[in-house]
Amino acid sequence: MAALLAVALAACSSSSPPRKTQTASKPKPPARTASAKPNANRSLANIQASGDAREVVMYALGLLDVGYKFGGSNPEAGLDCSGMAAFIYKNAVNVQLPHNAKQIAEATKPIDTGKMRAGDMVFFNTMNRPYSHMGIYIGDGKFIHAPRTNSVIRVDTLASGYFADRLEGARTVFD
Repeated sequence: MAALLAVALAACSSSSPPRKTQTASKPKPPARTASAKPNANRSLANIQASGDAREVVMYALGLLDVGYKFGGSNPEAGLDCSGMAAFIYKNAVNVQLPHNAKQIAEATKPIDTGKMRAGDMVFFNTMNRPYSHMGIYIGDGKFIHAPRTNSVIRVDTLASGYFADRLEGARTVFD
């Protein structure tokens, strides 16, 4: 039991001070009309051509201040870092991603961090193992993520000492 609690408290952790969770219900980002069938998964290779990177960022920003929950996969109950990414990509651009940061890294294309564009993913080594935390790059050196237990989804900068020292790399689903 203690080991499970330790894992839950350490998952997607960072050293930034926690913020209080907001209990008021946030409106969901607007539904997106897609040319694909409602339940059809779109190819990872062709989603940028239709401007979907912008959709990913806008959907991510709509989740600001949603509470963190280890293993969480929906905003009503809370989200962890990989659950946030999977939820955003599924709902914004109908792309299925696993609910695990390392598996997401393995399923996506590595890119040079100097060539990141809004909507790409950033990965960190926060637990002495590669790809133990992740977020979505929103541009201008900033990313949105679900940092840890007792916190909320928020924007941080890649240049901060904590994240700059732990940046593992960047990945994309876009061409």
